This record gives sequence, structure tokens and C-alpha cells, in this order.
Amino acid sequence: MALPSTLVLVPTEKERRHLARQPGFGVAGPCELCGFGPVAAAARAATLIARHQPDRVLLVGIAGTYEPVGLPVESAAIFPSVTMHGVGVGVASGFVSAATLGFHHWRRAGPPPEVDELPLAAPVPTASGPLLTCCTASASTDEAAQRHGQYVGVTAEDMEGFSVALACRLAEVPLAIARGISNEVGDRRFEQWRIPEALDAAWLIANDLIARPTWGTRP
Repeated sequence: MALPSTLVLVPTEKERRHLARQPGFGVAGPCELCGFGPVAAAARAATLIARHQPDRVLLVGIAGTYEPVGLPVESAAIFPSVTMHGVGVGVASGFVSAATLGFHHWRRAGPPPEVDELPLAAPVPTASGPLLTCCTASASTDEAAQRHGQYVGVTAEDMEGFSVALACRLAEVPLAIARGISNEVGDRRFEQWRIPEALDAAWLIANDLIARPTWGTRP
């Protein structure tokens, strides 16, 4: 029986160049760039889903960790859900999310959500908490701590996950996100980031997911 078609999305060319050296990359289906940041990722993901008509989508790349003990640098995880930060009113401790204000990225039937959060396909054990997508990455450990306090339980930070998840939700296509941990959130010392190791770890998960015939969402 043929496997479902999986569209693999990668945010940046740097990430894709490294992943292209991994066994199995690009063999089972299309692997495309979705772009850096929430705006490009949303627009590009929607375009690529319409073009390829996949059965499912897998986003692969790097992220920062809020929990360096439970989700350490050089490890990787998939996530049970993804939450959005940065669309709303105010900054830092004064930020109020769009959902809290009563505005929603996309309103569907049923009661509106209390937070900007979307569930993800989770066919293997996930990180202990959601992924947080931000319009701007945390610039310091203090900013990271402030965000972690606003979104209790989030385990990692990226800049594309929620955008791709919303594009997939509108297209009614399941999405899993595999992120390798290259750094702690708020650490801007790029020379110390462990990007190759993080991507290697993310691809181990991603390659396994591509080979799975089903992606049942775990409760």
C-alpha cells in the first residue's frame, strides 16, 4: 500500500542545504522552502499546499528551547499544539493577544478559542507542551522568561509553526512539526548555536514520520 503523500516544508535555505544531505530527504515527496517568519510562511505554505495537494504536511527546522533540561539543545521533538505570540496589542509584559481581545485569526463555527492555539498531528510522543510562534524571537533571557510566564507550559519558540498550521487548518490537511533545538530561547550568541546537530536530530524524527502510514493525533 502506498504511503500518504507528505509535503515537507523547511523555513530557510541554510536549513534545507543541511537537510538535503540527510538519508531520505526528498525521496518520498516534495521538499519545499516555506520562508522565514510568520508572514512568508503563511503565504508560501498556502501556495504550496494548493500546488502539491498533499495528504499531510511536515514542517522541519530549528527552534529555541524554554526548557533546557526537559528539551535540551541538540535534541528534537514534535509538538502537541502551536500557539501564536505577537498578534494583538502592546509589547512585553503589556502584550494582550488577539484572542483575549476577542479577535481571531480565522473564525469558524463553534465558540471562539480563548487562546491563539492550534492542535497538531502527533503520531509519536511529543514535547511536554506547545510550540510558541513569535513575530520576533526573544532578544534576551529576561524577555524569554517574560514570554514563558505569559504562555505557561510552552516548551520551545519558533517563527513559522503557527502560520503553517493555520494554512493547513484552512486546507484541512494535517500538520506535524519537528523542530531541532539549536539554542536556549533568548541566547543571541549565534556562534554557539548547535544548528547542524539540531537539524540532524529533527530529521531522525521527520524521516520516521514520513515512513508512517498514519498520523493519528494522540490525546
